[in-house]
Amino acid sequence: MDIKRVKDYMYWLYYQYLLITCSYVLEPWEQSMFHTVVVTVFAMVVYTAYVFIPIHIRLAFEFFSEIFGGQPENNVPILN
Repeated sequence: MDIKRVKDYMYWLYYQYLLITCSYVLEPWEQSMFHTVVVTVFAMVVYTAYVFIPIHIRLAFEFFSEIFGGQPENNVPILN
């Protein structure tokens, strides 16, 4: 892709973000505060998803594995 097209597309996405959030009507210091809050909330959501979703998927898999007759875990060590 052409660099200018990518730059124009990113500018268009940012403009859409300003329109959707109505933050284009804010003063510059209000915009910076609003963007800071939005970025912080987004970062917290991404971090929470990264940390907790794999744990919940593993626990759900173990739960449904026991319900639908999965192989039981053998805790007896194999001696040679």
